[in-house]
Amino acid sequence: MLWPFKHFRSSAPSGGTIEAIYGMIVAQARQPAFYASLDVPDTVNGRFDMLVLHLWPVLRRLRAVAAADLAQQLFDRFCTDMDGNLREMGVGDLTVPKRMQAFGEAFYGRTAAYDAALAAGGEALAAAIDRNVLNGAHPDSAAQIAAYMTTVLAALEPLDRAALTGADWRFPAPPSGSN
Repeated sequence: MLWPFKHFRSSAPSGGTIEAIYGMIVAQARQPAFYASLDVPDTVNGRFDMLVLHLWPVLRRLRAVAAADLAQQLFDRFCTDMDGNLREMGVGDLTVPKRMQAFGEAFYGRTAAYDAALAAGGEALAAAIDRNVLNGAHPDSAAQIAAYMTTVLAALEPLDRAALTGADWRFPAPPSGSN
């Protein structure tokens, strides 16, 4: 189950936990290797896609350890960030809600595709990443990113609620690419 798209939610994050976790996600999504070696477009859309790709496994794991409250707060932080980024880019107040709706639809579509691909196994995750992140143009890079995401999921798997919310875990290193 995914969380309602409530970018105007007023609940406060629990201390610095959400900020720390979200900061780790953003930092990992911005790793230069994805853009320089793995064909991820270094554009607003490419960066959004990498952010969603890294947010997805953390939300899955939080849900799995009965931390739906923290998962919701993390999702809300993501929405606040997207709203702030739109405003920084000069998007007008009247346009922001439409753009936020588009971000929400993209988030839900991509996470549903990744969940379905994970359930399907095999090459499905690479195909979903190629379609959603790489515009269907780089199957080799998509396979490397999918293998990396499998490593991310495996690294998060043993973490319980306390370990996750301690925010002292790290993402695995991104692949270096061979393009």
